[in-house]
Parts: sequence; C-alpha cells; structure tokens
Amino acid sequence: MLEFHKDRYGYFRMQTQNAEKYVIPFIEQVKKLIPGMRVMEIGAGEGGVLKAFVNKGCTGVAVEMDIDRVENAKKYLAEDIAAGKLKYIACDIYKVSAKDLDGKFDLIVMKDVIEHIHDQRKLISWLHEFIAPGGMIYFGFPPWQMPYGGHQQIGEQKAARLPWLHLLPMGMYRRALRLFGESPGNIEGLAEIKETGITIERFERIVKETGWEVVLKQHYLINPIYEFKFKLKPRRQLGPITRIPWFRNFVTTCVYYVIQEKT
Repeated sequence: MLEFHKDRYGYFRMQTQNAEKYVIPFIEQVKKLIPGMRVMEIGAGEGGVLKAFVNKGCTGVAVEMDIDRVENAKKYLAEDIAAGKLKYIACDIYKVSAKDLDGKFDLIVMKDVIEHIHDQRKLISWLHEFIAPGGMIYFGFPPWQMPYGGHQQIGEQKAARLPWLHLLPMGMYRRALRLFGESPGNIEGLAEIKETGITIERFERIVKETGWEVVLKQHYLINPIYEFKFKLKPRRQLGPITRIPWFRNFVTTCVYYVIQEKT
C-alpha cells in the first residue's frame, strides 16, 4: 500500500485540497456554491472532500458505511460537527430517505465511489429520492481500464501494482496476486474492485437510462489528485481521444461529471 493511504489524516487533507482546487471550480461552472446550500456526500470516507464544501459555507451531510472511517471523521471534523455545519450518518444509503436526512439536497457528491458499487444503476436511480429541484450531482471516478483502474495502489507488494494487471481474467488475476505475495484479504478486496469497475460508456448509458442528463464533463489524462499524491501536474485529456469509445478508458485516469434530472 502506498504511504499516503496509510496516513489517514494526511489523505483527508489531500482530499480537501484537491476538492478546493479542482472539484469545486469544476462544479461551479454550472452550479455556484452559496452559503447555506445543502450538500450530501455519499461514501464520504473521512470527509476530506466534504470539508472543502463546508469551508465554502455549505451545510454538509456525510453518509458512510465504514465505521472506522466515520470515527476518524468525527475526530478530524469535530469543530464543524459541533458547530452544526456537518452531520455524519453511519449507514447504507438505501436505508435512509430524504426525510431522514432533514430534506433534499442542492448538490450530491460522489468522489471515487461509483466504481466500488455493485449495482450502479440501482444507486444512480435511487438518487432521485434526495435531489432538490434544480439540484445536481457530481461524480469523479477512474475509468475501469485505465492503468490503475483496479486500485492496485492498495496492494502490499510492488509487483501487484503493475499497470493494467487488473485486466487479466479473474482466475488469472487472483493467481497473479497470490504469486506476488498479496494477502488473502487484499486479494478479495482487489477482486471485488475488478467486479465493480465502471467504464465511461457504461456510466453515461446508466445516467441516460435512469432519468438524468449530463450537464458538464471533463476527462483527464493525468488525474488532478496526482498533483498531491505524486507531484504531477494535471492534464486534460486530448479532445479527439475523449470522443473515441472504449479506447479512451485505457488512457484516461479520471473523469469528472455533473448531472441533473432530465427536463
């Protein structure tokens, strides 16, 4: 596992910086953030992304199933929680309604989450329950076939972090991970990510078929967060490549989207 994934507070701060510098400016091209705006983040982890929105005066609600991450968030965000700027909900998003969360939201944020969801169509459809009139949803995720779309960075062994290794058939992938010395727990986690990875084409198709429409998108050759992880300057994907279905997934490390309900 890479060092920044072991330092949970450091990674929390990294997520906040990335959201402030890249995610929020992207969203504000189509939806200006104003104080008091209600923002929900699903799969919020320790809350680093949502912290950036709270810093802009938004009221935040975080939904996260991992209890350990919720406990970390309550430490990192203690002041904001105490001040009523932010609420943390430890639960499955399917087990709550907008009423349970004190109403609908002007903005929903899903950063590096949709690629971990088994039934992506079900979730994206379910989000209609939570969106206020005129509300929008932000998604950021790595296309499945990109060099590290299998999240190899969480591997303990260097050999298991080879680019495109996750594209092997499942049986071969598991055998390779065992050969490289990965632990059984890591092998199961990496195999699950292989099952849930999402392509650009699949995401756009689900959005269209579940009553949403894309209002803004940006594809990146170099993911903006790599600036904080690896000191690499973000690079937008070349226009012609963004229009080549299938191939674009292999050379695009991140995509940003904003969607809204079809009008």
